[in-house]
Amino acid sequence: MKYVKFGNTGLTVSKLCLGCMSIGDAAAKGHDWTLDEDASRPLVRRALEQGINFFDTANMYSGGTSEEITGRLFKDMARRDEIVIATKAFFPWRGAPNTGGLSAKSLMHAVDDSLKRLGTDYIDLYQIHRLDHETPMEEILETLDAIVRSGKVRYIGASSMFAWQLMKMLHISDLRHLKRFASMQNYVNLLYREEEREMLPLCADQGLAVMPWSPMARGKLTRPWDVTTNRSKTDPIAKLLYAQADAGAHASDLAIVDGLQKLADKRGLPMAQIALAWVLHKPEVTTPIIGATKIKHLDDAIAALDVALSDDEIAELEQHYVPRKVAGMFSRPPFEPKVSVLD
Repeated sequence: MKYVKFGNTGLTVSKLCLGCMSIGDAAAKGHDWTLDEDASRPLVRRALEQGINFFDTANMYSGGTSEEITGRLFKDMARRDEIVIATKAFFPWRGAPNTGGLSAKSLMHAVDDSLKRLGTDYIDLYQIHRLDHETPMEEILETLDAIVRSGKVRYIGASSMFAWQLMKMLHISDLRHLKRFASMQNYVNLLYREEEREMLPLCADQGLAVMPWSPMARGKLTRPWDVTTNRSKTDPIAKLLYAQADAGAHASDLAIVDGLQKLADKRGLPMAQIALAWVLHKPEVTTPIIGATKIKHLDDAIAALDVALSDDEIAELEQHYVPRKVAGMFSRPPFEPKVSVLD
């Protein structure tokens, strides 16, 4: 395994981060492809054996059961001081006022819940899953700073937003001497490169670690375009992301995947390895978040660390890309606020 410094911090992380959205209880707001604790155990063990020390989850994954299961697995298989645990907050955990978003009340409650579920007394990287447009940036940043000062969190990070919004938040942090974001978790892959325009250069300039989510486009870059899986047919986020593509972008996607398949065949490698190698070659990228439901998925990702792409091959992979609509910045779903009455 290769290791890198996490942006402008002293934290050392593996060059790959294992995403834990596929871990959880499928009955608790999970997915058909969610792995329960027994099915997840060999996957996490393999990741640890291969030197992955960085794991990313969220309080909303499978109704919080992703945090619960990964917490138990870490306790069984890892030393806490050797692993880096990242989680996120923003999306509502219940359809009632203040049970989601990034207000001081919500964040303080969310971090305590995550600590309990993970079974740890601190979180290494606490991220805002999305930007809350209904809460002042000053309130969000002051609350995150207070959480860090309390000892519950070591570093804070952001996720998909516009570059100007990130820069504004960094400026507020600097102006008020608050804890600064150490990282940006954003949507980057061969089918979506809009982040190359402003966000990636901004992160490089400001010293933020970049940890792309869905670097293989939720599996679309791992197989021919017309091959489907259970996840591709049932994943609501994938439907949301690719429903936004116009006709030109769709034609571009088909050409990119076709070109990726031809290069993979030429190199004698799986498409997944070539697609991830492209992300890893970007100088701004620190550690892509890889999703895996099988040992093979994990092994392909690890093998991609040693795949070298020539300038000509990179140009070949990129040649069919066309600009597309901004994607990945999901907000809280609308709900009718209702206060729970407990008997």
